Amino acid sequence: MKINRIFYLVLLLNILSIPTTFAQAAENNEEFDIVISNGRVIDPETSLDAIRDVGIQGGSIIEVSAESLAGRLVAGGELIDANGLVVSPGFIDMHAHGQSQTSANYLVHDGVTTALELEGGVYPVREWLASRENKRPINFGTSMAQGDARSLAQFSVEDRIELEDAYRSSIDNLDVFLAQYGNLLSESNYAELTLDQYIVMREELLKGLRSGAIGIGLAHQYTPGANEQEVYEVFDFAAEQDSMIFSHVRESGISAMQEVISNSILTGAALHIVHVNSMALGDIDFILSLIRSARQRGFNISTEAYPYTAASTGLGSALFDEGWQEEMGGISFEDLQWVATGERLNAETFRSYREIGGAVIIHMMEEEWIGRALSEPFVIVASDGMQFAPGAHPRSAGTFSRVLGRYVREREVLSLNEAIGKMTIMPAQRLEPVAPVMANKGRLQENADADITIFDPERIIDTATFEEGLSNSIGIEYVLVGGTIVIRGGELIEGVFPGKAIYGVGLQ
Repeated sequence: MKINRIFYLVLLLNILSIPTTFAQAAENNEEFDIVISNGRVIDPETSLDAIRDVGIQGGSIIEVSAESLAGRLVAGGELIDANGLVVSPGFIDMHAHGQSQTSANYLVHDGVTTALELEGGVYPVREWLASRENKRPINFGTSMAQGDARSLAQFSVEDRIELEDAYRSSIDNLDVFLAQYGNLLSESNYAELTLDQYIVMREELLKGLRSGAIGIGLAHQYTPGANEQEVYEVFDFAAEQDSMIFSHVRESGISAMQEVISNSILTGAALHIVHVNSMALGDIDFILSLIRSARQRGFNISTEAYPYTAASTGLGSALFDEGWQEEMGGISFEDLQWVATGERLNAETFRSYREIGGAVIIHMMEEEWIGRALSEPFVIVASDGMQFAPGAHPRSAGTFSRVLGRYVREREVLSLNEAIGKMTIMPAQRLEPVAPVMANKGRLQENADADITIFDPERIIDTATFEEGLSNSIGIEYVLVGGTIVIRGGELIEGVFPGKAIYGVGLQ
């Protein structure tokens, strides 16, 4: 009898275990839309660097396995042979001014799966995001433009409504808007705000955050009227909203960096300093030490750099007001390259082109400064890519491939894993508090979004140059956005637009 009881007890336990066994079997036999086979999978968050298969279904990574997953591909699914290739999370660009479809095509050829306009931001945010839905191969998003908020604050309610309507009606053709209102807004950049106007500015910033903006773009070198009190007010507002400041500081050099760092410390606002290389110039070592010291003390501060020795911006902007040469490290007219023609400027062409308006490339940095910035562990890689133009700055097309090809493979400034981390998990984690969906990006692991870049580490390189303008990087073999292939065999798949808006946490 005792033996029978034991027998029935074992039988009962086996019966009770059947549902779990069935569930495990169903999970282990999940079918995949896409299988990436036999690639060198690098996931910087978990430090995985090994040959693995990756199974993708419905826009997500379902399984990363040391075993072959090819047998579980659905009928009609795609098997990607990644033998000899690196399988990485898709690159995240926190600083991409080029937000047209053409610009996005260059970026995706550079391995970018998410491109965000966070330095200057845009206005109006909701309409800008909506205008790109189902029209971009990569994910997109923006901050709220503090420069526009301060401009709007200077007008009457009636004029503000007119400006807002004009912004909305020209959301995809700002040239029309600027032709009518550009001079008026340019004048507003030089005006100091009154205390009453601070209130209106805050209201406009709040509208932007509630429309889905990822923080606040504070490019106050372009708005000379923004005094120290105004900038502090913006930091204080950001802290109240648990938001983030993306700051193009007041000027090149140490004191401008100290201004925003101290504001962040005093208010508690999260701060990201854009393009530290072009704002630090010869002070790069000391400025990196300032940021490092603040971070070591627990303050919420980050920064980024791009891998080129030249900057680029509009010649008509406030950056070229009186004293610009000294401000930019003592450069000459010949250090300015006119994008439209590629010519170097002189005093006469500088004056005439400044009246016309257009972009210039500013040759003002040394190669060693770039290497020191990129080798700093906390510095993120971001492009500062410009709006598309035939002769635009090459960073608009080649930033990420340049880091991997020239600074990893050729110069060994940093390791492959370090570089991938700077392009994926670091920007994703930085943005998670203000853009929750980023918690699923920048990773190559189960349940992460299937934003994936597959490249040849021995071939990847940028091809865009200052002399010839933009051209696609090489060595990027496949790019997936949300589980949809947008680059296959190094070629863009036309008419495929899986890119989605990245919304800020304040969206209402």
